[in-house]
Amino acid sequence: MSRSVFNFSAGPAVMPESVLRQAAAEMLDWQGSGMSVMEMSHRGKEFMSIHAQAMADLRELLAIPAHYKVLFMQGGALAENAIVPLNLMGARARADYLLTGQWSVKSAREAARFGQVNLVADAAAGGKGYTHIPEQADWRLSPDAAYLHVCTNETIDGVEFHRPILRGEGSHELRASVPIVADMSSHILSRVIDVSQFGCIYAGAQKNVGPAGLTLVIIREDLLGHAHPLCPSAFDYQVVADNDSMFNTPPTYAIYLAGLVFQWLKQQGGIAGIEAVNQRKATLLYEAIDASGLYENRVRPQDRSRMNVPFFLKDERLNEPFLQGAREAGLLQLKGHRVVGGMRASIYNAMPLEGVVALVDYLSEFERLRG
Repeated sequence: MSRSVFNFSAGPAVMPESVLRQAAAEMLDWQGSGMSVMEMSHRGKEFMSIHAQAMADLRELLAIPAHYKVLFMQGGALAENAIVPLNLMGARARADYLLTGQWSVKSAREAARFGQVNLVADAAAGGKGYTHIPEQADWRLSPDAAYLHVCTNETIDGVEFHRPILRGEGSHELRASVPIVADMSSHILSRVIDVSQFGCIYAGAQKNVGPAGLTLVIIREDLLGHAHPLCPSAFDYQVVADNDSMFNTPPTYAIYLAGLVFQWLKQQGGIAGIEAVNQRKATLLYEAIDASGLYENRVRPQDRSRMNVPFFLKDERLNEPFLQGAREAGLLQLKGHRVVGGMRASIYNAMPLEGVVALVDYLSEFERLRG
C-alpha cells in the first residue's frame, strides 16, 4: 500500500518510503539475526557492522577528509549549542556568531552562558526580520575569536548560504586560523559541500538523515582535546572520538535508519544527484509563489532556502481555509512556525517531485477560488 499524503513537516520530517519499507521488513529479524536492531547490543557484531557501514557511507557521500572525525551523538542541535563552546572556546572564551535567523539566535544565546559572544552581524537589525544573509563586508569579526559560528540554513526563516565565507587578512575576511562552525541541521546531505572549509559541522538528524535522536558531528582532528574541564565526558568530542561514538550507548535504531538513508542517497546518484532534484523542486515552488497575486515569499532571492520555503497569504483571513483545504488535498504540515506565522513547506531530500507538483497545483487552485 502506498502512502496517500505528502508531509511537508520541518522535522521530524518525511523519510524515503523505500527506507521505511525496508525497516518494516527487518523490524522483527535483522538479516537472520533473530533480533530487531533496537534489541541488539551496541557492542555486538551485528550492530557494529551497521555502525561501521553507516560511518563509511556518510564519509563517502560527503567526501569527508581523513583528518576529520565523524561522531554519532545525541541531544540534537540544541545540545550542540552548548557542546560546541564547551569544546571549542578554549582559554580565549570568545567566539563570533552570525545571526541569520531564529536558530542562530538560539545558538548565540546558549554560547553566551560559557564565554563572550561577539555578534558579527544581525540580519534583523534593519527591522524586516530574518530575510537575508548580511554581506560579509558588513561583518564585525573579532581579532581573537576561537571560532565563527554560522547556521547555513535557517529552518524557520528559510534563509540559506549559497556563497562561501571569504578567507584572508582583510578586516572583513576571516583569518585562515579561525575555524568555521556550522549548524547544517536542515540542509546537510541536500547539496554538495566542501567539508574542508569548516572546522566543525553539526546537524540534528530529523530532517534529511533519519529520525529524531541522532546528531551528526564532523570535526577536524586538531580541534579535539580542548574541552572545558567541566564539560561532561559524554559531550567531550575527544572522548567520543576515542571511543568511536560508543562512550555511552548510542541511539542505535536511529543510526540504523540513518544508514539506510545513506544507502538510498547513493542510489539517487549521491549528493550531486539529489542536489539536482532539490534545485528543481525549489525552483518550481518559488516560481509559483512569485507569479502569484495571493502568496509571497519575503526572503531575498539569492538567499532563499532550497529546503524550507516560508510563504504568506496576503490576506491572512484565508490562512485557516487554506490549511483546511490543504489537509483535504493530502498536503500536511504546511502551517508556518509560531514565531513567524504564515505557511512553510519543507521540501527535504525525501519529498518527491510529485509532492511539490501537487502543492503548486493546490496553490493555483486555491488562488483561483479564493484569491
